[in-house]
Amino acid sequence: MRFGDQALSLLVVILAVAVVGLAVWAAALQRTLSAMRRRLRAAFRGGGTGLDEVLDRILKRLEGTDERLGALSSLQQELEALLRKGTIRNVGIVRFNPFADAGGDQSFAIALLDPEGSGVVISSLHARTDTRVFAKPVQGGRSRYPLSDEEQDAIRRAMTPGERAIG
Repeated sequence: MRFGDQALSLLVVILAVAVVGLAVWAAALQRTLSAMRRRLRAAFRGGGTGLDEVLDRILKRLEGTDERLGALSSLQQELEALLRKGTIRNVGIVRFNPFADAGGDQSFAIALLDPEGSGVVISSLHARTDTRVFAKPVQGGRSRYPLSDEEQDAIRRAMTPGERAIG
């Protein structure tokens, strides 16, 4: 065997090893590609074979989510506005004894007001023989009807932050 034949044999062996190495590498790449396709199909179920279709579907879902989020934000603002007006959030109660011959503080005045000081003050006067109940509308912390000292105190308690509501 001559030097040229040995070099040629060595070159054939090297090329054969390179071809086998490339074949193994191609098989590994094919296996990785198949695994990625399986993961993509599992992640993006519901149709669409191309990546563009999958991304378009995701974009449409995001746009729908944005619309729903905007609607929810508007609804939240409407609900907050409704809660600010017309909801009873301030309460003040005063118990008292209007008659010397009746025992205990069985009578009371209760103010039920919204944050603007509008609502109602309800008074109950308890006597030995009967109990009377009165209701008076309140606007801005005042009533167009005469208020007793206890009713005024209940309104003040309801409108004063940090004040004990019951006393």
